[in-house]
Amino acid sequence: MKFRAHETFFIRKGWLFKGLKNVVADSSLFIRKDKNPVDTLGLGSNMVKSLRYWLQATGLTEEDSKKRIKDQHPTELGKIIFENDRYFEEIGTLCLIHYKLASNKDSATSWFYFFNEFRLTEFQKEDFSLAIQNYVQMNDSSQVAQSSLDDDFNCIINSYVLRKKLNPTRVNPESNIECPLDELGLVELVTGSKGKDRVFKKVPPKKGVIPPLILLAVLREINRDKNEIRISDLLNGSGNIGKIFNLDVVSLYRELEILSKKELIDIIRTAGLDLIKIKTDKDFYGLVRDYYASLNGK
Repeated sequence: MKFRAHETFFIRKGWLFKGLKNVVADSSLFIRKDKNPVDTLGLGSNMVKSLRYWLQATGLTEEDSKKRIKDQHPTELGKIIFENDRYFEEIGTLCLIHYKLASNKDSATSWFYFFNEFRLTEFQKEDFSLAIQNYVQMNDSSQVAQSSLDDDFNCIINSYVLRKKLNPTRVNPESNIECPLDELGLVELVTGSKGKDRVFKKVPPKKGVIPPLILLAVLREINRDKNEIRISDLLNGSGNIGKIFNLDVVSLYRELEILSKKELIDIIRTAGLDLIKIKTDKDFYGLVRDYYASLNGK
């Protein structure tokens, strides 16, 4: 389990491009002694630490934990994104980044818990803080400071809710200090102006937000070699697409119907046991490549 590794900084627009570009150019970016990454990246020292964490937590880069000198290298996903959407402009890319975060139990524990285990749809900060503290106590013998859990909650909210909604009187309209993940629309501010008054809500993405090939790619990777999967597992399984993307029954079937019409899956309805059958043998990376190829008309 890992908490507050982001140094309280959520992902800013442009950060992932900047970090990935420089890692591609120099795998020793974050550990070189002869050249300060602060100067290379144009960020403060704590922001550099945060970016180093975010690149790995989102599945774009990896470091070999067994080596003493931890060079950082692009993952297969990082290579595909850098080749096809290095500026992180496509909604499918943001869906992939969100998926990697929300399924990363080891390095982004609060994100995993928030989307997969936290049962409340409408909630306040205190609801989350109490629930995740109980989760940590049940699953980890070490103690986690409440301030770290609070910082994780704040970072999650700042990642998915527009800052102009959180601080309408303090945000400059021309400021680019936003997280690109807010485009997914997965969390809303329901009511309240500040602090304990605020009520938030997890919501399903609007129709068309998740590209079909990206949803199928995620579905394929989560369920590995299974070609037939119960829809109830997709909806309710921890770490599956229902939890990852806040899909309720209606929105899940909506997304599955889109996949079915594109002849990517079959929906098989039987007495009390609806399931899907995947109609392609392509793996996660193959489907992600198909998504980017479709954007280019290939």
